[in-house]
Amino acid sequence: MKYSRRKFIALAASSVATPALVGISRARAQAPVTLKLHHYLPPSSNLHAKLYVPWAEKLSADSGGRLKVDIFPAMQLGGTLPQLYDQARQGVVDMVSIVPGATPGRFPATEVIELPFVPARRGIVNAQACQEFAEKHLGNTFADVKLLSFWAHDQGVIHSNRPVTSMKDMKGLRLRSPSRLTGEALTALGATPIGMPIPQIPEALAQRTLDGAVVPWEPVPSLRINELVSNHTSIDGSPTLYVVSLGLVMNQDSFNRLPDDLKAILERNSGMTFARRAGQMWDDAATQLIKSVGASGRNKLLLISGDEKARWMEATAGVLPKWVAGMKSRGVDGDELVSAMRKLVAKYDAN
Repeated sequence: MKYSRRKFIALAASSVATPALVGISRARAQAPVTLKLHHYLPPSSNLHAKLYVPWAEKLSADSGGRLKVDIFPAMQLGGTLPQLYDQARQGVVDMVSIVPGATPGRFPATEVIELPFVPARRGIVNAQACQEFAEKHLGNTFADVKLLSFWAHDQGVIHSNRPVTSMKDMKGLRLRSPSRLTGEALTALGATPIGMPIPQIPEALAQRTLDGAVVPWEPVPSLRINELVSNHTSIDGSPTLYVVSLGLVMNQDSFNRLPDDLKAILERNSGMTFARRAGQMWDDAATQLIKSVGASGRNKLLLISGDEKARWMEATAGVLPKWVAGMKSRGVDGDELVSAMRKLVAKYDAN
């Protein structure tokens, strides 16, 4: 075969250019990537210090330093808690920590774990149940972002300025409520729920505009709740009165731009792996705090159990059918979701 001079030059040029293009492609694949994670809690919180920071360090270690996550706590990049989801959806930041209940009605299917006496006492149970539930039922709910993990904390506790050992003690208590459904449950128990972002709790307790707050044990020291009130009432065993669902979501374009190997590292450390880490973090924090608060001498650890717990369950029973009816109006089978979540909670609670 004969080659013209022009063809020879073209072939020679392509033979030189192809390795160069491959080299550029490989260089891009190996270039370090930095992602921004924005969340609402202070850097002293366990969620920041014992969950997100170690997770970021693990991603960096697994990628040989090529995948870095810069974390911005306490809304440092601006906005409010209800706006975090849209910050990720719109690409203002790469990743955010969300509380679906902060925007009532926007993510209705996530509320199933927040129904009274559906969740378990332990965080590790609720976290795993939520993640599996998300994989099976929440695809449409978070279709406009990349859902990295979905979980819930351990049992919520009633922290109050007067002892609560029965329903009659709840009457008239002004309690910070973390979600719409918990507010309905508290109302059914005789309390007055007040919706409020978690960072505002200390000031409201100090000024006596609140008589107490319902939160899990984990944020208690960072919010100084154990210094502002001295009574802490838990529900005995599972199921428990309430939990709140949480999530970690990522801008879809930010994920798509990652090289395949970094995508694999991120996904390997997300999903159920992340949910288990989150659930265990909540449980470990609760165990430590119950010991330290109980040993303080000024704080009382109280328990609702037996017949009294049964009365609380009966009093709050109406919240569930109301929620199911609301889901039906949206064309969603709420009964099916409740059944699915209860089965998952029982599955993981048996371990």
